[in-house]
Amino acid sequence: MSSPSKRREMDLMKLLILQLIFSKFYFLFLMMSDYKVEMINDGMQEFYVHFHGPSDSPYHGGVWRIRVELPDAYPYKSPSIGFVNKIYHPNVDEMSGSVCLDVINQTWSPMFDLVNVFEVFLPQLLLYPNPSDPLNGEAAALMMRDRTAYEQRVKGIDHVQHSKFPIMLALKCQCLWLRSTNFL
Repeated sequence: MSSPSKRREMDLMKLLILQLIFSKFYFLFLMMSDYKVEMINDGMQEFYVHFHGPSDSPYHGGVWRIRVELPDAYPYKSPSIGFVNKIYHPNVDEMSGSVCLDVINQTWSPMFDLVNVFEVFLPQLLLYPNPSDPLNGEAAALMMRDRTAYEQRVKGIDHVQHSKFPIMLALKCQCLWLRSTNFL
């Protein structure tokens, strides 16, 4: 099995390559989830991913900037995931953006990767909130008391992250990684 640092690089590169493919083939971009990956520094352990709310949910149309930190022991230890811009959700701390999600916090497995986080785990969290295990007690109480009012409150928040995406940095990172793996 590969080392944790190689696995970190591979998982991040999957997201970056998906982003590159989708930006080159616009029709795929429209049909599939799009990822914007924004590096925090020159390392590959901290970055932001722009995440779109799932359809058929009150979060549809929203775009969140998710901060991802990969620990040195990744993939054996779970990534740290947090919402940067505001989201009203029972399982997300309103102040810190921390996520209460068992698969990330308790039952993480090295079989999971970052694509699982953004294509399965986070969409499921937004589609099926768990108000019985809240980080945001107000959102949980409102959801249990009045689902319609909860959904109106969710839709009333500006969920669009207004930031520029440094595409050149991402492309530079992709090229450096591809060269380091002798792919180029």
